[in-house]
Amino acid sequence: MFNLPQLTGGMHNTFIQQMSQPYELEISLPQKPWKCAWNQLLFKRKLITALLLTAILFVTLPFFFRYIENREGYTINDFVLQSVKPHNVSIPVFIAIWSMTALIIARSLKKPELFLVCIYSFLVVTVLRLLAIFLVPLNAPEGLIPLVDPLSNVFYGKHFVTKDLFFSGHTASQFLIFLCLDKRQDKIAALVATLVVGICVLVQHVHYTFDVIAAPVFTYLAYRIGKKLAAPSAI
Repeated sequence: MFNLPQLTGGMHNTFIQQMSQPYELEISLPQKPWKCAWNQLLFKRKLITALLLTAILFVTLPFFFRYIENREGYTINDFVLQSVKPHNVSIPVFIAIWSMTALIIARSLKKPELFLVCIYSFLVVTVLRLLAIFLVPLNAPEGLIPLVDPLSNVFYGKHFVTKDLFFSGHTASQFLIFLCLDKRQDKIAALVATLVVGICVLVQHVHYTFDVIAAPVFTYLAYRIGKKLAAPSAI
């Protein structure tokens, strides 16, 4: 038989008290991501600032587009468009754009920092695009067929805008989503959507070829700036 050591009086009493107390299991559950992010003052300030700037931008867009529609611009001899007969491919464009929009929203629900990067990058790319459109006045390509997108057209005003050309906002939006997403499958889907939209706006003669080619370049620059603005250390 084994001889167990005898406990002294003080040790015995302490042992009995500890054993008699109810055992409490402490489990640290992660907070909901948006609730946790909202509790951070810097994140809250950045989010409110971005939303206010976005609201201001949307209010001014119809006035800007009305201005560019009433001015005369240059007509480009685009050999790619000249070799492609225009077709209405609004439905594939609509599906691609809003499928990727739904995807980035779904991912942002779990990652507030992703939403912040997206919205700041969107603001920068929109400002760059408005500046480019202002500096490069263009007339609509020959044979243009208006895109049917009731959701996007809300921000353009009552009339379809044909002279918001350089650079392609449809292509830029899809490439921006591609840059913001981090999962491999998501990025592949967004890249495919970028290619589909870029080709379709050419097939429909909504943009010139260099409008589509330039979009990813400006979008990447906007993404880099937006990412820095959304960073926790940025002022």
